[in-house]
Amino acid sequence: MGLSILGSLTQVLPIEDESQVGHARRCVQRLAEQQGFDATDAGRAALLATELASNLLKHAGRGELHLRVLPNSGYSGLELIAIDRGAGFDLHHCLADGFSTGGTQGIGLGAIKRLADVFDVYADSRGAAVLARLYPRSSAACDLRWGASQHSLHHDPACGDAWYLAYDGQRISALVVDGLGHGELAERAAHAGTQAFAQAPFADPAQVLEAMHVNMQGTRGGAAAFAQYDNGALRFSGVGNIGAHLLAPGSSRGLASHPGIVGGQFRRVRPFDYADVHANLLVLYSDGLQSRWDLQQYPGLMHQHPALIAAVLHRDFCRGRDDVTVLVVALETLSG
Repeated sequence: MGLSILGSLTQVLPIEDESQVGHARRCVQRLAEQQGFDATDAGRAALLATELASNLLKHAGRGELHLRVLPNSGYSGLELIAIDRGAGFDLHHCLADGFSTGGTQGIGLGAIKRLADVFDVYADSRGAAVLARLYPRSSAACDLRWGASQHSLHHDPACGDAWYLAYDGQRISALVVDGLGHGELAERAAHAGTQAFAQAPFADPAQVLEAMHVNMQGTRGGAAAFAQYDNGALRFSGVGNIGAHLLAPGSSRGLASHPGIVGGQFRRVRPFDYADVHANLLVLYSDGLQSRWDLQQYPGLMHQHPALIAAVLHRDFCRGRDDVTVLVVALETLSG
């Protein structure tokens, strides 16, 4: 398997009244059609959007629907995440058809689970997040366990953060870049770094950083960190204030970056090697996210889909004064 995923902003649809349910349905159906979904699959996507958006109003009063295209080999999928700050709900009962906390028929979560190719949900007293991924039924899709939540400051169309994810057989390489500041000039710096990284994401870390450094010269420069995973071992390299953690049940390891600015000035960077990290979670994030998060405070969350983890971390720890990116990748053996 060889797959390269160039990062993109999360599309956010506010859901605060009934009229926005219809808008969400139309947006998702149009997005599905643009990705080559046939009429049946595009209709399935529209129905998922309707159920997710309606559930936000019924159970939380308001929330957001997050949309993302999922590139894959020869086809694309769609990701929908409904996220709110409501009181949560009893998952066991809500997944059963006929149970409702909102006085409705109670078919929402059950219908979503049946319609989606990948379904996951997390809820506690801070709110709920419901994930649905779907792929064209003709694609024989294999879902990859990664998730990203990326948002620009004040919904600016230009984002100073960028991310990139590459799969090559059993190898995984993940990058987050944060251009200095925000807006168009920061975006230019981040994209310059990403373009260089994409040329050889599995090359020697010193060579990768040097290529990024050269390509980011003449821009504002920025912070960058990347991790290369292969056969249970991980090699991490970072410059600047990109946060990075390896998570396993009951443990969290912070990954150290070196001081400096890529495209500006930094000392020679020594990569750090970590053995036996198979089945760990890798979390990379820009400084638009607070660093004080702890998944131990979210019982069971680290066992959920990485896309849910990224969305919940963004919801609860976004600083609100900078672009923000959270990239979560399951380090696991890939089939096919």
